[in-house]
Amino acid sequence: MAGVALGGQGSYASANRALITLLSDLDRVTGALAATTIASHRRQLGGHAAARVLDSRALGLLAGAIEGAKDPDGGDPDGGDALGARSDALLGLAADALGGGRLGEARRMLARARRLGDTRWRAGVRLAWVTAEVELASGAPEAAIPPAESAVERARACASVRHQVKSDLVLAAALAARGGSPARARALLDDVAETGVRHGLVPLVWPAHLLLAEVDAKNADRHRAEAMAVLRSVLLATDPAGRRLAADSPWVPKPVAPTR
Repeated sequence: MAGVALGGQGSYASANRALITLLSDLDRVTGALAATTIASHRRQLGGHAAARVLDSRALGLLAGAIEGAKDPDGGDPDGGDALGARSDALLGLAADALGGGRLGEARRMLARARRLGDTRWRAGVRLAWVTAEVELASGAPEAAIPPAESAVERARACASVRHQVKSDLVLAAALAARGGSPARARALLDDVAETGVRHGLVPLVWPAHLLLAEVDAKNADRHRAEAMAVLRSVLLATDPAGRRLAADSPWVPKPVAPTR
């Protein structure tokens, strides 16, 4: 879907236009994948409650879907089928709960996603991301590092630069939270920022700079300024509903959140 690529570049308004009509597609899997993709974009703007509605809708659409639907060979290696869509929805719901401070619910959704048994690369990487994020939110950075390392390893074996870069970001966050030597976290974050800019993955660039402000204290002001500049450009390419979510979110720095 074009909306996936557009969202990965932070062009949320264009992505929303491309995806919104697919929500009511006669193919339930297509509708579910569109819903989870928009939900992911809303989450990236701090709109976890809005994302939860969409992820729940996706799960409902899949109630009668046949596994392997959309692929005549019975399974898409990239997860663009009913099983992959279910995994997306459950992991999305886990992340939605995490953003809302509901750790117990996040762990339950994570367990449900794990029980699906989707062993393909995309589901494995995303499962590792959310597992690490749940541990970080639980105040257990040491426990977050193994799944974050697993995400990095799995992502290196796939062709998706975005998954590789985000995996590095998640691992860097875990390393930074653990404390101790910040050198590896800083190196990872420098690479995330550089690679993100080079490939247009701007939604990953501003969080990297915010983390760099913590692990590279002597350049903190510069990193924060970079984060604000990138985030401002993302918000300018966001639809009005997305901008309102960002303005209301505790996860998005307020100095750059635009007026409604």
